[in-house]
Amino acid sequence: TGALTTRDQCEHIPYTPEEIAEDAAEARENGAAVAHVHARTENGSPTFDTEVYREIYDEVRARTDILINFSTGALHEPADSRIEYVEGVRPDIAALNMGSMNYAKYSESRDDFVFDMVFENPFNEIESFLEAMNNAGVKPELECFDTGHVGNIRPFLKSGTLEHPIHFSLIMGVLGGIPPTIENLAHQVRQVPDDANWQVIGISEDQWQLAAGALSMGEMATNGELVAKAAELTRNVGREPATPAEAADIMEIDADHL
Repeated sequence: TGALTTRDQCEHIPYTPEEIAEDAAEARENGAAVAHVHARTENGSPTFDTEVYREIYDEVRARTDILINFSTGALHEPADSRIEYVEGVRPDIAALNMGSMNYAKYSESRDDFVFDMVFENPFNEIESFLEAMNNAGVKPELECFDTGHVGNIRPFLKSGTLEHPIHFSLIMGVLGGIPPTIENLAHQVRQVPDDANWQVIGISEDQWQLAAGALSMGEMATNGELVAKAAELTRNVGREPATPAEAADIMEIDADHL
């Protein structure tokens, strides 16, 4: 659901651990293999409390075998608080943002920015997050919001901090990042190493054209609130969404619950 969307934009956004877990279970039933989680307070604002993440993990695991992916991204939040819950709870996967960028939302109706910030992810922070994930046995999901982010893996591959198999999320449509076009998706995919896995994530309605483009390039379906439609789209082109066990095998995740 992202960190910034609230019920003011969509009344179905889950806030509590129980609501998040129910959505994860429904997504699993409809074909999702992975649930990407942003923890929230009861009023919907982001939280980085380890105990809230632990409660989410336990609630999801009590309902379904879906792989659990914790976000680590935030604006104006210290790095330590964004990795502590990954080390403490140890989900199957955690997001690793692969570069810095402007991050904004612009309202054409108001002719003004709703927000305008810098999403800071310097190399030393990426490295420390990666080391923490390695020590915790958590698989990194490499989130790439702009054209240069895919190539930022190079120093970490050389140092051995990042090991194969690698999994990329190519995120498109954030103002300040790469625009959500099929041409740009093709460019991003060309940068991905041949032996890596990737998925595409579009912002809002951009998801559907990008999902169709990704399927035409031979990649996996993406997950989201409307997983059933993504799964249907996948089956319409003669493929099946991965199960959690299959996704864990692809990404070489040692998921004890499967």
